[in-house]
Amino acid sequence: MSIYVVFFGGYHASQTDMDVWKASAEKQRDDVTFDAFPYPDGVGAGDSDAVNGFKQFDEVIKKIEDSGADTLFIVGHSSGCAIANEVNSRVKGDHKNITLVDLDGFAPSAHKIKKSSVEAWSAEGDGGRGHSLNWAKGKKMYTAANATQPWSLHFSLVNTAATDAITKENYKNKGYAGCLANLAWLPKKK
Repeated sequence: MSIYVVFFGGYHASQTDMDVWKASAEKQRDDVTFDAFPYPDGVGAGDSDAVNGFKQFDEVIKKIEDSGADTLFIVGHSSGCAIANEVNSRVKGDHKNITLVDLDGFAPSAHKIKKSSVEAWSAEGDGGRGHSLNWAKGKKMYTAANATQPWSLHFSLVNTAATDAITKENYKNKGYAGCLANLAWLPKKK
């Protein structure tokens, strides 16, 4: 069974951030093919900003179609969820083998789900200490080992090495620092 993951970084996620995340993910799971896309430069953090600013939809859809994967995960972090949701809505055909993963970001509207499975994740610190930036009850919960503050927990969903050193003021530089890609949403290797 082949698995393909396409990941979209959140607001200010750079190509370097995506390269670091992807390299870490590939080291952990040699049975999965990964691609990762940065957040578009020069646009705001809103969902329409993300979608209107992202210019690689055709490229992403072609990669998905060419992958021939049995199982597809379309994953977004934070504002990148808006891009993931839009990609999912543009994929043609049966969506029964697609999982749309929302990591502390925009939930998809009903017309963008198209019969895909949806997993919405938030994070909290060990023992329930602290909640991620967009935390909500009812989401799947990731428990971070080294984070307890909203911004560090927000980044713990993409980087298990995230600590409370990540803040609103420095997340652009520290969010993916020392990245150990968080793949908690991916089924265990068989």
